Amino acid sequence: MHALAYSLFPILNVLGAVVAIFAVSMLVPLAVALVGGDRALSAYDEAFVITLVAGALLWFATRRFKRELQPRDGFLLVSLVWTVVPAFATLPLLLHLPNLSFTDAYFETMSGLTTTGSTVLSGLDELPLSINVWRHLLVWIGGMGVIVLVVAILPLLGVGGSQIYKAETAGPLKEAKLTPRIAETAKGLYAIYVAISAVCMLAYAGAGMSWPDAFMHMCSTMGLGGFSSHDASFGYWDSPAIEYTAVVFMLIAGFNFSMHFLSWRRRSLAVYWRDPEGRAFIGVTLGASLLIALFLLWRGQYPDFWTAWRFALFNTVSIATTTGYASTDYNQWPIFAPALMLFLCCFATCAGSTGGGIKMVRALILVKQAKREFARILHPRIVNPVHLGGQVIENNVIFAVLAFMLIYGGALISSTLLLMASGLDPITSFSAIVASLNNTGPGLNQVGPATNYASLTDFETWVCTFAMLIGRLELLSVLVLFTPTFWRK
Repeated sequence: MHALAYSLFPILNVLGAVVAIFAVSMLVPLAVALVGGDRALSAYDEAFVITLVAGALLWFATRRFKRELQPRDGFLLVSLVWTVVPAFATLPLLLHLPNLSFTDAYFETMSGLTTTGSTVLSGLDELPLSINVWRHLLVWIGGMGVIVLVVAILPLLGVGGSQIYKAETAGPLKEAKLTPRIAETAKGLYAIYVAISAVCMLAYAGAGMSWPDAFMHMCSTMGLGGFSSHDASFGYWDSPAIEYTAVVFMLIAGFNFSMHFLSWRRRSLAVYWRDPEGRAFIGVTLGASLLIALFLLWRGQYPDFWTAWRFALFNTVSIATTTGYASTDYNQWPIFAPALMLFLCCFATCAGSTGGGIKMVRALILVKQAKREFARILHPRIVNPVHLGGQVIENNVIFAVLAFMLIYGGALISSTLLLMASGLDPITSFSAIVASLNNTGPGLNQVGPATNYASLTDFETWVCTFAMLIGRLELLSVLVLFTPTFWRK
């Protein structure tokens, strides 16, 4: 009992604090329901009280066991937070939508908090405004990570946040700090996140959205989550101005937020150009958009280049950045275009962005490592270290990237086979897992942009839910919990 109290109870203590803090976010849709007088009002009273009391009780019951968290504690805490918080987030949906099963509600909230943007709900235009606000707010909260938000508060609880931050943040180069104290880093990142979010909302309103839609789509754009308050997504407006506004802010959110932070501190835009990952992200995404526009024009999908460019740019940037908005049913395009878009979502966004996937920095390291191997085949004794942005990439980082890719491939294949074994066709199965594992949202066929994930069975829904979770936490942070070594002293 003493060993259990020392190892597990301090983690549960922090988990209780996180759940209690998360309850405060429910006051936002509660306020919306109060002001608008919508029919979901009572759902938030109960959900807020249940979540706050549960978190506070857990924190109070384990308060005697607080201690500094070890690295392995960070992995367990992150996984617990990202599985427990979505469960509490289902409460407003379950209380207001009695026909919604827990499986579907949990899928919806996991999709929001992991910024995936897949949905099982239809009739979004008829939902109470507060329910739609809650769905979108989950994406915004998940965008930079519930944990990164809370590490700024953890020092007040007597717990350091460094281990948790490393476990949750995306990308292979996790040792770099923007400020000496990790809490200051978290605060700095969120200040930038909030500032860009405010500009995004104003831009949407200026482009023609109503203020509620501007707020909600700001949340899902900055979180690269792709939820919409309309079944037709961006096709609801059919507005080039709104679409181009979305493209700009999707690209901004697809950048490493460290670059935004450094650019603000140095009052210079040069940091963006000097970042090799950022250059590759913009080059690949816009280059693929142009290629798809020319392809659609060649295949006669659109009558002129500018129409093809408009639809190709918006939908390609949306999928490449793992956002998941749609302005048209690209499932009806010749298969090359949506297949290329899904391929891009696997790696296009930058580490430290709100996007999913393996991240562009890993792709660059893999390409450079492949070049090094070609050189070594021709010149066995050559000394040829891998460089990225003028920095030598240590072999341990390269090995970690190779291990990540092996596990990524294994998770992709095994999850796809599970869906195929359940009876789904191969294209639906593969695209659903690619979209879930990379936190993108819509796939192809049964889960394409004109439909949703409601047609999946409970088993298939849970497979996609688990894929969203491990994808958001970059696989290793979750899967390490299933190794015997993790549980040994």
